Amino acid sequence: MRRLITLLAICCFLNGFAQDNYVRENYDKTESYITMRDGIKLFTSIYSPKDKSQTYPILFMRTPYSCRPYGESQYRSKIGPNEFLMKDGYIVVYQDVRGRWMSEGVYDNMRAYIPNKTGNQVDEASDTYDSIEWLINNVPNNNGRVGTWGISYPGFYATYSLLDAHPALKASSPQACIGDFYFDDFHHNGAYLLSYWRATAVFGYEKTEPTDKSWYTFPDLGTQDQYQFFLDAGPLSNLDQYYKEDNVFWQQLKEHPDYDEFWQSRGIIQHLKDIKPAVMVVGGLFDAEDLYGPFETYEKIEQRSNNYNTMVFGPWSHGDWARTKKRQAIGNVYFGDDISLNYQKDIETPFFEHFLKGTGDGNVELPEAYMFDSGSLEWKEYTEWPPNNTEKQTFWLQSGQRLNSMAEKSYTFEEFVSDPKKPVPYSEDIKMVFTPRKFMTDDQRFASRRTDVLVFETPVLEEDMTLAGDIMASLKVSVTGTDSDWIVKLIDVFPPDAKNTEETQDHLKMSNYHMMVRSEVLRGRYRNDFAKPEPFVPNEKTDVNIKLQDVHHTFKKGHKIQIQVQSSWFPYIDMNPQTFVDNIFQAKASDYKKQTHRVYNDSSIEFTVLKK
Repeated sequence: MRRLITLLAICCFLNGFAQDNYVRENYDKTESYITMRDGIKLFTSIYSPKDKSQTYPILFMRTPYSCRPYGESQYRSKIGPNEFLMKDGYIVVYQDVRGRWMSEGVYDNMRAYIPNKTGNQVDEASDTYDSIEWLINNVPNNNGRVGTWGISYPGFYATYSLLDAHPALKASSPQACIGDFYFDDFHHNGAYLLSYWRATAVFGYEKTEPTDKSWYTFPDLGTQDQYQFFLDAGPLSNLDQYYKEDNVFWQQLKEHPDYDEFWQSRGIIQHLKDIKPAVMVVGGLFDAEDLYGPFETYEKIEQRSNNYNTMVFGPWSHGDWARTKKRQAIGNVYFGDDISLNYQKDIETPFFEHFLKGTGDGNVELPEAYMFDSGSLEWKEYTEWPPNNTEKQTFWLQSGQRLNSMAEKSYTFEEFVSDPKKPVPYSEDIKMVFTPRKFMTDDQRFASRRTDVLVFETPVLEEDMTLAGDIMASLKVSVTGTDSDWIVKLIDVFPPDAKNTEETQDHLKMSNYHMMVRSEVLRGRYRNDFAKPEPFVPNEKTDVNIKLQDVHHTFKKGHKIQIQVQSSWFPYIDMNPQTFVDNIFQAKASDYKKQTHRVYNDSSIEFTVLKK
């Protein structure tokens, strides 16, 4: 028996070794510097199939995160968007974007697009165009067709490739793509995402010359308790001790708290019109980093272009679809087996094959919207998104913790005290995370049992109810202070007989589990205009409207729908002083004050519901 186990282990090792050597055995690697129209040279790694008997399309990814390993004798273990495409025969190209790693030039975080460029004006669109022009004229055995792809920041560059697109660019798949930096990653509706503060090191330090070594370091915080670290740190200005003036991005964040020209110019979704290449937008329904961008990218292209445009959203966190783990789960919630692998084989690969190797006429057997239902645990296909067979249904936040489909005329409210010294945690886990992931489906019972979190809940559902589209929270509130944040969470309350899975944390039970389905924050000062902050008038009833990103979730018979409302979410977002100051990055400790918040019973939640 022991001998058999040993042999199996050796076979597994050799199989893994063979996989790791697949690229080296089947591809030649070359490295080149491609000169842009302004003379700057961008470092580019090119993997070409050894078989020179035919021509191949080019798959191209541009990245700020390095296209290493560097050196023509050094190979990646895997190349391309997935293993199927890697083995189907493509020329795969990686490039360090301007100002990053081995490329020349100055890096500009989310470089602004320049329409109608003249002379040597450059942006990421021109860099992409110039690179593609060089590739199709200098890389042997290419068939003249190019596809771009990328996840997260590389997804932003994939979107960028669609602007002033090169004629050879036939297909692009922006995945978890940033659409506007004020609503993705570092901000959500005006609130600063403190949980991404450590990532400021990645984007904030500029280098002066090409390098294959990291030129930035992450601050040593000396603790594994993220909540306590930021609570002890106090006002945002106290974090200056970790990032000095040489961190350009930290200075930009502090100097531009509002949605001013600095941020507006860096948005890309407003430029997505008259797009010609085929597009497949991919996103995770539980992506804590980039949920806004993929939905908005698909929507804006759909509204303003007449190209082939499709979207795929699965039960994934950030970039999960590029992995191949057997059991797909987010935190404690298990969704099914081989979900990412099947997407790679049946959706992503046919998309690129059709437009880069096939007829490219758009007659590919893929749905317009391929959406996973995170409640019924199944894929569904739609001819448009949101589906045409939906209707809006309004539920009202009533007294006694009730979420009612009918409004009552009684003048009531629920209230709570929000204390900056005891903010509501976004997770009950005690750890230090670089960027949060699992909390997007976390059990919310720990929050519902706090006095500074309001709960509104339906009775047990007598039949299934599927939400398919966005959610609009229309809150009627008042505050005793002059500023406040408002967080709305949509919760699926499981029945008492729900069974544990192997993903269930030891201290939890799935019985009565409170699964967070969607959540969003609005910094109250921006309730009317993200560019023009304004204080609350103390004790004056005020409208606060919050759009929550799209969901595709069936609340099953026997479950309950719950809404939670709170005013802190720490340290996912920074703590609002609850006293209006011009710039929260400059707030003093004395500005942070305990305040009482009210939510009135004419507040409502509007769902997009799939008709039966």
